Amino acid sequence: MNQPNLFVEVHILQSLPPSNVNRDDSGTPKQAVFGGARRARVSSQAWKRATRTEYARQVPETDRATRTKRIATLLTQRLTRSVDQGGAGLAQEQADRLAAAVLEPLGITKSSKKEDQSAYLLFFGKKQLDALVELLDGRAAELAALPDDELKDEVKKLAVVQTLSTGHPAEVALFGRMVADLPTLNVDASVQVAHALSTHAVRTEFDYYTAVDDENTDDHGAGMIGTVEFNSSTLYRYAVLGVHQLRDNLSDAAETRQTAVRFVDAFARSMPTGHQNSFAHRTLPHLVLLTVRTDQPVNLVSAYEEPVTGLTGLAAESVVRLADELTAVGRTWGNKPLRTLATYTAEGDKITEVFGSSLPFPALLDAVDTLVGDWLDGTHLAPADSAKAGDGMQAGAR
Repeated sequence: MNQPNLFVEVHILQSLPPSNVNRDDSGTPKQAVFGGARRARVSSQAWKRATRTEYARQVPETDRATRTKRIATLLTQRLTRSVDQGGAGLAQEQADRLAAAVLEPLGITKSSKKEDQSAYLLFFGKKQLDALVELLDGRAAELAALPDDELKDEVKKLAVVQTLSTGHPAEVALFGRMVADLPTLNVDASVQVAHALSTHAVRTEFDYYTAVDDENTDDHGAGMIGTVEFNSSTLYRYAVLGVHQLRDNLSDAAETRQTAVRFVDAFARSMPTGHQNSFAHRTLPHLVLLTVRTDQPVNLVSAYEEPVTGLTGLAAESVVRLADELTAVGRTWGNKPLRTLATYTAEGDKITEVFGSSLPFPALLDAVDTLVGDWLDGTHLAPADSAKAGDGMQAGAR
């Protein structure tokens, strides 16, 4: 029997103070109309970028990925390094020429505006560039001395495309890659991230500010005057990790297990940085809820189709709404998650009944590690209600 897919869903409720973490082209905090009410919105792209940045802090520099138009420049830098430093020891002109030839099979044409940049961003691992240098097998100087036609023929014999199609770093395995000109390089993302929406209606406000010229003692007026738009919100954030796709992208069980845990950690702790110096808006979530499924992911944003209007704060009611929606979806559709793990600060019997006891966040990550490890070992996950105590999951898992 084939092993079922495994989805680890991350539902987060998080309150932001006055802030402008993600703005549109006019400087206004991004918004969306949902349930007939205007909501604060943070785009999925903004939060994926923040998650990638947070994730990168957990891994060595050499294991990280980069997204850039300067792949030729980075390869040239490696070719000019000494052999002792992992390079080829070429002169700058030789390295430029060889790098251009090696990258030609990728179909990366130079930008019409800047000679040192490709036409589009490419997402790849730094180790993959090192692998391209190793692909030359000590022949860099020999190849760089060949005439153009001969160099082109020799490069065709190298597995350039295959080198960038394997050995992906975790960031590429998580967030995927699309290269329209060379589908062979495409990597299906194992993570999907929703736009974060406020659980309630919001209004945009304006901060009027001035700056004083410290050295101007003759004029007591402002040196400059400006405004910045902001709002405050309690956000519902959602992402889903397809562990089966992550395993296929990485082809290594131990790395898959480690990457899954690091992703949950990075997504929970991440924060877009728009206007961060003006608002210092970095907070931690009220609730991190993980639901584990083998059938299909379920975004629970419908809990907030009717805006929350809490009289004594929005976070507590938002948590209750999420618990109600999770219960209703399970009863109506029969789509109960196989596991529910949660870290939260809310109180109430209903919350504990639906989410299980709150786990310290490090314990929640340990539970994810165990769960993914069991699945990778071929263990079929039983429904939460039939799971036996001592099955390797932490206390509080349902």
